[in-house]
Amino acid sequence: MLAVLTNRTYRHLFLAQVIALIGTGLATVALGLLAFDLAGADAGVVLGTAFAIKMIAYVGVAPVAAAFAERLPRRTLLVSLDLVRAAVALLLPFVSEIWQVYMLIFVLQSASAGFTPTFQATIPDVLPDERDYTRALSLSRLAYDLESLVSPMLAAALLTLISFHSLFAGTVVGFLASAALVVSVALPSPQAGEKRGIYDRTTRGMRIYLATPRLRGLLALNLAGGHAHRHAFVIDSHHPEWPRT
Repeated sequence: MLAVLTNRTYRHLFLAQVIALIGTGLATVALGLLAFDLAGADAGVVLGTAFAIKMIAYVGVAPVAAAFAERLPRRTLLVSLDLVRAAVALLLPFVSEIWQVYMLIFVLQSASAGFTPTFQATIPDVLPDERDYTRALSLSRLAYDLESLVSPMLAAALLTLISFHSLFAGTVVGFLASAALVVSVALPSPQAGEKRGIYDRTTRGMRIYLATPRLRGLLALNLAGGHAHRHAFVIDSHHPEWPRT
């Protein structure tokens, strides 16, 4: 799987993805501490709303970004999204109101939601061989999964040395490094394909998903699992032995 890293262009893109993921993870930890600093006992409500905004941004922006990824210069788009995320992370330590947190989180997560499909759409042009493409996707998925483990541990280690506000500085550095790595390579132009409108490209994945019986069943299972987890969280938070503030 690591053989695809011998390709310089993909290696730089993959490193950009990993660094940006770690930066996002640090920002998530710092955001939790910022919410507690601003809202105190209501920090859970603030965090819950922030994560809901994150999901809305991903669901609403990612399909549109994927549709535009084939129409815009990808390197310019990736660098622009990194710079937007760096600017938001730079502003977060200076917020003083909860609504400002919500607004900046929406911008940050919208940029992240646009970065991921653009990055994934670039891979087949960089690695046209199907086996290399499959390995690259697997490596990318592994990076996403490992980030959820590595970022909290890294943040915990850093918090023994610095304040949580400084974690946002680490996030800024991460996004700027990601942008620099993308700038350092020349990305190939998208392969010519069938011309489709933005609406068609935005909704095509969902239409295919809903038209496939096995995928509809998988969607139903995921909804059922999410529903069960939701009840577990609600019951747990109202447990009589749960400490109250």
